[in-house]
Amino acid sequence: MEITGGGRLEVRVTSDDVGKRVSVRYVTGSASAGERFTDAVGVLTSWNDGVITITRKSGETVRIPELRLVAGKIAPPAPARRRGPAATFPELSRAAARAWQPVESERLGGWTLRAADGFTRRANSVLPEGDPGLPVAEALEHVRKWYADRELPAYVQTATGAEGTQELLCAELERLGWTREISAELRIAALAPLADREPGPVEVRLSRTFDEPWLRRYQRFSGVGPAVRHVLGTGPSVWFASVAGTGEVPDAIGRCVVDGRWAGFLAVEVAPEARRRGLATAVMAALAGRALDEGASAAWLQVEADNDGARALYEGMDFAVHHHYHHYRQPEA
Repeated sequence: MEITGGGRLEVRVTSDDVGKRVSVRYVTGSASAGERFTDAVGVLTSWNDGVITITRKSGETVRIPELRLVAGKIAPPAPARRRGPAATFPELSRAAARAWQPVESERLGGWTLRAADGFTRRANSVLPEGDPGLPVAEALEHVRKWYADRELPAYVQTATGAEGTQELLCAELERLGWTREISAELRIAALAPLADREPGPVEVRLSRTFDEPWLRRYQRFSGVGPAVRHVLGTGPSVWFASVAGTGEVPDAIGRCVVDGRWAGFLAVEVAPEARRRGLATAVMAALAGRALDEGASAAWLQVEADNDGARALYEGMDFAVHHHYHHYRQPEA
């Protein structure tokens, strides 16, 4: 907090600092219940009508009455990560987008509208990479119509928690009534240590294509149509992995998209009855080895914020959170 030479806390943040990363301390509770101090660090996304809004790196929004502020200052950028490869948000955002390619897309200024018959929000949402060329409210009306013409709900994918992410756009979407429906983490790690992990006595089959048993294990769609096959099969260099089970359906599967120095790990699924046997590790190690052969050196993956089991697994593989991303859904008509 900002402390003056006289030992007093001061608020050194104003409405002119909207868009900057700040650190504030404020009072919660009431005098009768016992006031407490709470801190918040994040991007100052608005200061209107006596209320300030701060968006934390997780995407959580904190609204604080101005009169409850005790101290505040501009905060330095988040410290550099101590593990994992160096990476910028735009670089990772583009790599992730190339791993989930839509069937059709259209540019709206610096936004890309993507559709794939509803299969995965990542291929059926707007990817904002710059200014849409219109006021945001007008751009969103165009977005709603574009998706309505395809009988799809409109989603906008945003990110928070890294340099160059989109906290201000998140705040504007919320102001306009869009709902944050899904939040996830994008994690990164060095690739070689992943490939060096001991797979155990498990045979992992790698292929350039997937088959029907692989799809039956994936089960992330209501029906297998051309869009599912397009999204899963398209990318710079796509590999599929599977570990045979006792029946026709594999016990474990995975997908990897090699793209320059990056290897993206996706669709890693293990049968419930086959978990805690190291199959996910074996699948990822085999895919990582193939990605190393193709010249990749760094790994990324995406995991939903409420999937505690998967988050713990990837934490144990030294995947560190780089940023969070979110899907905002259009308001109900």
